[in-house]
Amino acid sequence: MKSTNEINLQDKQETSEDIQEEATVTVETQLNPENMDEDKKSQTYSPNKRVNYGYIKYVSLAVLTVQNAALGLSMRYARTRDVEMFYSSAAVLMAEILKLAICIVLVMNESGSIIRGSRTMYATVILNFKDTLHVCVPSFLYVIQNNLLYVSASNLDAATYQVTYQLKLLTTAIFAVLVLKRRLKKWQWCALGLLVAGIALVQLSSTGKAKDSSNLPKQSKILGFGAALAACFISGFAGIYFEKVLKESDISVWMRNVQLSLASIPFAIITHVVNNGSMTNLLKGFDGFVWYLVVLQAAGGLIVAVVVKYADNILKGFATSVAIIISCIVSIYIFDFQLTVQFAIGTIFVIGSIFLYGYVPKKPETRTSLSV
Repeated sequence: MKSTNEINLQDKQETSEDIQEEATVTVETQLNPENMDEDKKSQTYSPNKRVNYGYIKYVSLAVLTVQNAALGLSMRYARTRDVEMFYSSAAVLMAEILKLAICIVLVMNESGSIIRGSRTMYATVILNFKDTLHVCVPSFLYVIQNNLLYVSASNLDAATYQVTYQLKLLTTAIFAVLVLKRRLKKWQWCALGLLVAGIALVQLSSTGKAKDSSNLPKQSKILGFGAALAACFISGFAGIYFEKVLKESDISVWMRNVQLSLASIPFAIITHVVNNGSMTNLLKGFDGFVWYLVVLQAAGGLIVAVVVKYADNILKGFATSVAIIISCIVSIYIFDFQLTVQFAIGTIFVIGSIFLYGYVPKKPETRTSLSV
């Protein structure tokens, strides 16, 4: 009969052997993932795995709010300064190059090392070339959209530009119905009608005299509205297309943005050459404020990627609404913007439509026979 000490010693030896065997299996599965069971595969780390950090959602929304308001105001100010004017197509190109550099750093950090990140990018972008070609469609559209937004900001005051650009909610909804076959609720159709009415009021309101600049041609509200309208349709289709690409693959958001920027840069170069004839004097008119604008525009795309991943429609609508209000208030003091009753009512309609469209009713609780 074994003593108590012998039994304890045998148990410890068996436990030690089990731990060593488990560690051996773990090392083998890390070196050769094909040896994993399906359950263990699902428990391993994936770069695209959702991180449940609540603060990321609210911090990204706060940053998006400031970025949205600052971008519209900064674009307007940059295009109305009495200095040597920069090429808007060059600013779009520089923003794409900067965004590419930031995304590469994020992919390296996500992969854990520079070598592993480089291999991942090579496998995703080069070896999986057909998948990269799918991203060329939104890449081209985003370049055109960003150039149109500069045209709009050059011809519309910042507040009107900010409100008018919310028409992208309508175009996105239309393409979601046509491309993704989504069915909108009754209140969402009402919200879109309210949005159109609000933007119509804003466009028909008296917005005061625009700040003139000797470096700009005569400003046209019709041209500005037309550019904003075209940008909204492009934004709607490109956003829905990119959403479909994101959901149909397991590639991380940052890797997708690497593909997006790599494909956007050639289109941005072609756009600049078509508009200006050559690549000479590419950085003409670039000063500290223009570089700040480039950083702001590059950061916008990345912030939106984070918000799309972590936030819901209600919170995104709140961020957009606050950005509109900030733009209106700042425009009064910087651009001598005259806030009229008609403009205010139209803005309220637009903000209300954003919240109404993103409204999600609570599901009724299911009652059972045991419920009192």
